Amino acid sequence: MTIDPQHLALLEEAQRIAPKGVKVEYTDGTIIMQAAPTVIHQRNLLHLRRQFDAHQPDGFMPTENTDLESPYAAKLRNPDLTYLPEEVMELEGNTAPADLALIAVEIVSPSTPENDWVGKLRDYAVMRIPLYLIVDARDSVVTLFSEPNHDRYHTRTDRKFGETVRIPEPFGFDLDLSRLNPYA
Repeated sequence: MTIDPQHLALLEEAQRIAPKGVKVEYTDGTIIMQAAPTVIHQRNLLHLRRQFDAHQPDGFMPTENTDLESPYAAKLRNPDLTYLPEEVMELEGNTAPADLALIAVEIVSPSTPENDWVGKLRDYAVMRIPLYLIVDARDSVVTLFSEPNHDRYHTRTDRKFGETVRIPEPFGFDLDLSRLNPYA
């Protein structure tokens, strides 16, 4: 399924005129724009990325804020962190196929939590991304969703900051949540 050409033109224009640091996404006929992340957001992402990088599968590379487009639905999402095949990142253009992503990691924005907990939760399952990790520093909780099927994930694991959560293969490690920081 592709994005309606009129919507695509609007999306491209929004991406063109968006101020630096503003993320632009598209889902269900709606263009979503979000401001740049906070320092706590960036610090939490760094702690996560260092651990994922140490366990990334051969032939895959981390990427932050890459547009993922789904061949199964007219959606364009931009996770805080994902891992894609290296050869995909050599292609021309600004998007990558969502179904090649191993995981989508999101640090919840305090201003728009429903985007991560509702919209992206649904969209990443539809886009067939096998793992979705949400870090919610408002409540000091990390949630891992897995086993996507159509518009939802079948498995959910919740952990508090300070604990660990098992990240399944192809990463296969216990993610340490002790260095994550809550929003003040």
